Amino acid sequence: MDLASFDAGLLRAALRRALGRGGDFAEVYVEDRDSLGLRLEDGRIEATSGGRELGAAVRLLAGEHTFYAYSDAVDEAGLFAAADAVAAAVRSGDGGPAVVDLGAVRSDRGRHPVAIPPESVAVARKALLVRAGDEAARSAGAEIVQVTVGYGDTRQRVLIANSLGDLVLDDRTRTRFTAQVVARRGDVIQTGHETVGGSAGFELVDEEIARGVAATAAGKAIAMLDSRPAPIGAMPVVLANGFGGTLFHEACGHGLEADAIAKGASIYAGKLGEVVAAPIVSAYDDGSLTNGWGSQAFDDEGVPTQKTLVIEEGRLTGYLYDRLRAREAGAAPTGNGRRQSFRHVPIPRMTTTYIAPGDALAADVIAATPKGFYAKSLAGGQVEPASGNFVFGVAEGYLIEGGRLTTPLRGATLVGNGIDILMKIDMIAGDFEVKTGICGKDGQGVPVGTGQSTLRIAEMTVGGTG
Repeated sequence: MDLASFDAGLLRAALRRALGRGGDFAEVYVEDRDSLGLRLEDGRIEATSGGRELGAAVRLLAGEHTFYAYSDAVDEAGLFAAADAVAAAVRSGDGGPAVVDLGAVRSDRGRHPVAIPPESVAVARKALLVRAGDEAARSAGAEIVQVTVGYGDTRQRVLIANSLGDLVLDDRTRTRFTAQVVARRGDVIQTGHETVGGSAGFELVDEEIARGVAATAAGKAIAMLDSRPAPIGAMPVVLANGFGGTLFHEACGHGLEADAIAKGASIYAGKLGEVVAAPIVSAYDDGSLTNGWGSQAFDDEGVPTQKTLVIEEGRLTGYLYDRLRAREAGAAPTGNGRRQSFRHVPIPRMTTTYIAPGDALAADVIAATPKGFYAKSLAGGQVEPASGNFVFGVAEGYLIEGGRLTTPLRGATLVGNGIDILMKIDMIAGDFEVKTGICGKDGQGVPVGTGQSTLRIAEMTVGGTG
């Protein structure tokens, strides 16, 4: 469907109907999504996913209330039915504000360039990539017992119109390649994981890259077969670049989302301007990072994405807003209103959230640590945003002895508090790297980037079995 030529008169009429019984703001969201997913497991393509989704949603804001309806039919009947449904939910019989005439369509297709549209590439060629990844992982050694390799691409076109007169078209392409590898030696079983992805086309992944991703995952799994149980206690912890950023995303980032702030369910509520981190720490959420996995030109409310400074030299400087929470707080939206699809209401979500790089060398951070723990990649965990307390598993970790990495360690957990660990960061390297992930919240999953440079936390509790 060519959303660029969608009937603006129909959009405006749907907005008027939505506001027919009252309300402060109305919005129409139209989505056309094509996707493909391939997964190769145990040498066979076990599952494919994908297809096309087309639908539209109408949202109405009335005071503190949100009313939402969607339709799989993107025509007058479907849009008007959704508009009438949200209008009927408003108790007032008075009409809402007049709908401003929609302006010219705004778009920014050059923001995240796509050299090779994935839809122009045969599925058989994409299947070759997952087979190449499978071969590379298995060739890493006889101890590899299971390999799961995945390829996915999505092209999502959205058209957003609202009662303020905004009319925005965003065309988003994302491509991702993942590998998860299991190695076994006797009773010891270890897993390695690696990904590459971005708001880019098929140029992001070729056979060499696919093999490299899978081989890296296999190398992690094999290295951890030599691990011994992790020690227990407080010690310096060095978080690696890339996947190490998961800790900041989960333990700190969710607490900066404005819905948690509004509910008072965040340790960062009411702390704007206060010191929440060490002076060497500055942090951002950047939805405009060129070709970033979590990037797009506009958020799912038609607000341009941006680089938002949330911590500046240790002081809390901002939160992540969608339109609703920005209006309630008297702030400007930051381009963080995101939704999984037209079936989901937009909420404040991170995009690519990270601690800014420093000037040190990664090797120097480790060398300056006589004894400690090195967390190369993190696994799942639990976080309580209201208190900031968290527990994270470590997928790949090593002992630091005499300023160098020595024994691989398994079964480690990192235990702490978000603000406490930010205050204890005392070294940050310049080897900034971002990894890809899917962040879940309120039943919705959206693409996010998690990243950082290698950094050291002067003291942190490491839980383990040793």
